Amino acid sequence: MDFSLPADLEAYLGELDAFIAAEIAPLQAQDDNERFFDHRREWARTDFENEGLPRPEWEALLREAGSRADAAGHWRFSAPKQYGGKDGSNLWMAVIRDRFAAKGLGLHNDLQNEHSIVGNFPFVAMFDQFGTQAQKDEFITGGFARTRRVAFGLTEPDHGSDATFMETRAVPEVRDGISGWRIDGSKMWITGMHVASHVALFARTDGADGSARGITCFLVPNPTPGLEIDEYMWTFNMPTDHARFYLKNVWVPDSAILGEIGRGLSLAQSFVHQNRIRQAASSLGAATYCLEQSVRYARQRKPFGQELARNQAIQFPLVELATQCEMLRTLIYKTAWEMDRIPHKELEHALSDKISMCNYYANRLVCDAADRAMQVHGGIGYSRHKPFEHIFRHHRRYRITEGAEEIQMRKVGAYLFGYLGPRRAEFEELKL
Repeated sequence: MDFSLPADLEAYLGELDAFIAAEIAPLQAQDDNERFFDHRREWARTDFENEGLPRPEWEALLREAGSRADAAGHWRFSAPKQYGGKDGSNLWMAVIRDRFAAKGLGLHNDLQNEHSIVGNFPFVAMFDQFGTQAQKDEFITGGFARTRRVAFGLTEPDHGSDATFMETRAVPEVRDGISGWRIDGSKMWITGMHVASHVALFARTDGADGSARGITCFLVPNPTPGLEIDEYMWTFNMPTDHARFYLKNVWVPDSAILGEIGRGLSLAQSFVHQNRIRQAASSLGAATYCLEQSVRYARQRKPFGQELARNQAIQFPLVELATQCEMLRTLIYKTAWEMDRIPHKELEHALSDKISMCNYYANRLVCDAADRAMQVHGGIGYSRHKPFEHIFRHHRRYRITEGAEEIQMRKVGAYLFGYLGPRRAEFEELKL
C-alpha cells in the first residue's frame, strides 16, 4: 500500500500556493481589506442594522477573489470538465481543504461562509445526477455565471434531524391550465436566502410521517408569491445569512421538481456526503493550525526563565492532539479515496458510516484544539487578538449542522450493528 500523495497533487498544491502569493494575498492587503480579517471581525463583516446580514463590500471581496481564482482555473476545480472544471476528485479536494485550513484564516479560504478559492459545489453533483437537461443548463451553467444561486431548504422550525417528520406539504394543483404543486409550510436555518435565486425546497408529497419515501424536492424561485422571510437567525458567529421563512399558497409547475417524486431524501443525502468529507478535512486543517500555533508559542514563551514547552502539562495535551490529527488525516484521505471509486448514488449504502466518522470526529477535534490553543496561549489566546476563539465559534456549528454528531454516530452504529448498510445481510444470515 502506498500512502504517499500523488506527485501531480503535490505539484498542484504548489501551484495554488504560488497563486495565493501572487493574487490573493495582495488583494487581502489592499484597500483596507485586512479589516475583514481582524479577529474582532464581526463589525467589519456584519450589518447589524440590516438583520445581521453580511455587508455587501465583504461579499464583493469574496466574489472578486473567486473571479480571480476562476480566471486562473482553480475555482471550478471540483466541477466536471464539461462545466469548465477539472474533474477534481474527493481525495484531492480533501487534501486541498486540509492544507488551506492549516494555513489559518484568510481570503484564500474563509469557511465562515464556505468561501474558498477552490470552490465546493455539491449542488453541481445534485443537478448533474438528478436534474433534467434544462435544469442542468439553467442551474449548473447559471451557477458558475452567478445568475443562479440555490439555497438548501430541508430543516424546519420543529424538525431538524428528524427530516422524515417535516410538516411542509405539497399537493398537486392546476393553475391557469398548467399542472403543478401548491406548497405550504415553514423552513428554518436556510443559508444564503438573502442572495439565493432559488431554494431547493423539500416537502412531503405522499406517505406517512417518519417514512423516508414521499418527500420531494422542488426548485422554488426566491422571491416568489407566498414565500415570506420572517427573520435571519443570529448565531454564535456573525454575520448571519440563515433565514426562517414561511410558505403560504406557494405554487410551482411540475418542471420545478428536481429528481423523482417521493425520492427527495436520496437526493439530499447526495448533497451532504460531499459536504461532510470536505468539512471534515477543513476542520482537520484548522485543528492542525491550532496545534502548530500552540507548539510554536510554547517554545517561545519563557515563564519562570524556561520554555513553556518544557512542562509536561503543556506537552501531553498537545501530543494527544497531534496523534489524533495524524490518525484522522489517514481516515479522511482513505475515505475520500474510496468515494472516488464508488458511483455517486451508491455512497449512502457503501460509505455513509465512514464519512460520518470523519465528519463528527473532525468537528469535535477542532473545537478541542481551539480550546487547548487558548489554554496554552493564556490570556492572549482567549482574546480576539488571536484567531482561536473565532475558530472555535465557527467550527462549533458543524457539530450540529450537516447532521448533528449524535445523528452521525447513530448512523455509524446502524452500520456497525448491521441495521443498515453492507453488514445487514451478514446479520440477517445469523437469524437473530
